[in-house]
Amino acid sequence: MSRFLEKTRLKTILVLAVPIMLGMVSQNVLNLVDTAFVGRAGPEALAAVGLGGFANFLFVAFLQGMGVGVQAIAARRMGEGRKGELASGLNASLVIAVAIGVPALLVGWWLADDIFQLLNHDPKVVGIGADYLGARFLAIPAVAANFAFRGYWNGTNRSTCYLVTLLLMHAVNIVLDYGLIFGRLGLPELGAAGAGYATSIAIWVGTGIYVGMALSRSRAEGFLKRAGLTEALKRVVRLSLPSSFQQTFFAAGFVMFFTIAGKIGTDALAASSVLINLLLVCILPGLGLGLAGASLVGQALGRKNPEDARRWGLEVAVIGAVVMGVMGLVLALLPRLWLGVFIVDSPQTLELAVVPLQLLGFAMVLDGVGVVLLNVLAGAGDTMAALIMNVVAQWVLFLPLAWFLAVHLGWGMNALWAGMIGYRLLLGLMVWVRFRSGRWVEIEV
Repeated sequence: MSRFLEKTRLKTILVLAVPIMLGMVSQNVLNLVDTAFVGRAGPEALAAVGLGGFANFLFVAFLQGMGVGVQAIAARRMGEGRKGELASGLNASLVIAVAIGVPALLVGWWLADDIFQLLNHDPKVVGIGADYLGARFLAIPAVAANFAFRGYWNGTNRSTCYLVTLLLMHAVNIVLDYGLIFGRLGLPELGAAGAGYATSIAIWVGTGIYVGMALSRSRAEGFLKRAGLTEALKRVVRLSLPSSFQQTFFAAGFVMFFTIAGKIGTDALAASSVLINLLLVCILPGLGLGLAGASLVGQALGRKNPEDARRWGLEVAVIGAVVMGVMGLVLALLPRLWLGVFIVDSPQTLELAVVPLQLLGFAMVLDGVGVVLLNVLAGAGDTMAALIMNVVAQWVLFLPLAWFLAVHLGWGMNALWAGMIGYRLLLGLMVWVRFRSGRWVEIEV
């Protein structure tokens, strides 16, 4: 085998990446289970949960970005051999999760109905979606903490901790979904809101598991030590703030995307909700590989070996393109089969989604390179460049053009989703150019 992707390096990548990929795929499978459950209640419920999920994502996105800084710090300190400081970034991010997450929970829960009315004007969609969104807001601090823990475990090559915890969370979520949506297992029947409560409870359970793991495994690495906390807070904020803004703009962009889809019609909004979930089926393995690549690149930079860091990035990107390309092809060749699992008794909604799903599927092989390398750059500390590229591609180009073509000119779903695909491919090209420039290897973490 050639030096590129030789067996030992491929094994290193897969040992780290597979648990992350499985965890991310399992997360999306759970979202699809929620979608399949809620879809039985009709397109209004499906549209409400899809839009509510991304509205919740908008609220928690800023805090999720803190995990990027945690991973960059942990990976770099591991490469430098500074074991007693591995958890310094985690400690700082947990403080931020409480300080910002608790007020965000209170504000979001109080204003859930008003927020949803800004996003959609269908009374049925608003009534269902506001209850679901309020239930999801109850887990905002826990979501922030869980992303910080994910960055820590992945940055220190212990991605199995992330996978095991996520699978336990999913088991709790599925049981509670069944009970709270349909009124089974002695629980009240809450419909779509039940899916929101089930998810929030499962997320808090995951936080408890993460804390228990860290107490038993990471005290020697500085977990919960106050020494150096002020400096760690500054470092996490510097590294994570651009990523937090990137996540916020990214999430707000998807909320705007759903708002545009809603202006086309409720069927278009429902179809887009399913398409986004299927898109994430393909993207999440790439994100998992990107997170693995971020750790390997960060550790190589900690060892003062930039050439090895570049090589890790390229190798992981190749694997990401193959994995996402194959998954996209499976979706593209059998679109009605996959869509029919989630869109029941609504043939008009299903047909709206067929062509967009085919276009998405065929584009996945190229999208894979961008998805992986965007995370690799963030893991190297190049978070400001990632922010600028995403904002330009999504907000300056994609969203205005999508509204103009799909709504103003009335070209509908196909134009909306052609714009989505074009945006993702353009972002991937920008990321590739940035990676090849090599400027990211000089960033201090």
